[in-house]
Amino acid sequence: MSAPSLDSRPGIAEGFRLQWEPAQDCHVLLYPEGMVKLNQSAGEILKRCDGQGDVRAIVLDLEECFDTTGLGKEVLAFLEIALAQRWVVLK
Repeated sequence: MSAPSLDSRPGIAEGFRLQWEPAQDCHVLLYPEGMVKLNQSAGEILKRCDGQGDVRAIVLDLEECFDTTGLGKEVLAFLEIALAQRWVVLK
């Protein structure tokens, strides 16, 4: 498994579905054996993991939406965790 880079194009892995769960008041990842409740940051990152845009574009979109800068390291760190958990794949 290679580490994500700014050029990676992450997508939600097969077998998982990202959705907003009103009862939980958060995004969740659903899979056949259960559910992963996500914090706001994780949900915002995974919402943008469509397999088309690269990490650089995800970071820029997050920085624009939340009027901040310097999110690249945090996004890459989260994607490393998501890859290890097999929530995302790199395309």
